Amino acid sequence: MRITDSKDSTMKKNLGVVLIFVTIVIKSQVAIGKTNVTNTSVSLEFANTENKGMIVPYVESTASSTENGTIIYDVTDHKMKYLKQGSWFDLSIDTTGQANIAIQQSKTELTTAKTMIGTNTSDPANGILVLSDTNKAMILPKVASPHLNIISPAPGMMVYDTVKKQLVVYNGTVWSFWKP
Repeated sequence: MRITDSKDSTMKKNLGVVLIFVTIVIKSQVAIGKTNVTNTSVSLEFANTENKGMIVPYVESTASSTENGTIIYDVTDHKMKYLKQGSWFDLSIDTTGQANIAIQQSKTELTTAKTMIGTNTSDPANGILVLSDTNKAMILPKVASPHLNIISPAPGMMVYDTVKKQLVVYNGTVWSFWKP
């Protein structure tokens, strides 16, 4: 029988975290809820086996986000938005959105927090999750008819509707469907 102390346990946990980080950095591709991404052109991909979506960050001031391509849920007007050529573009359309942000109002934001996926680790982009490769994309969670199948969507949720073949965002009240 071997007795381990807390140092041994802590060391094993730290080693596990380091190995996971190294695997992500070396591969520079991440699959969430599945074992692999579908191809080499993908930075981040979600499993499409459950009726779940990705929730974008809630932001109380759009002035703090300056990177084109940023996607947020703006709690001042309850809309999903993305930054395009320096201007915010409304993805929600509907103005009746709502979100309870009480839980985050008592928290202090760590402005240096950042997770980067990709090989361009010198990318200075400001964001919580930055996909730094210039030749790879993110594949959103895929859901058939999310407006029917996601029972309790959260404000700021974003998915790809496999039936209508559209980007779909939820503003806390209604779903908005987007097709180029």
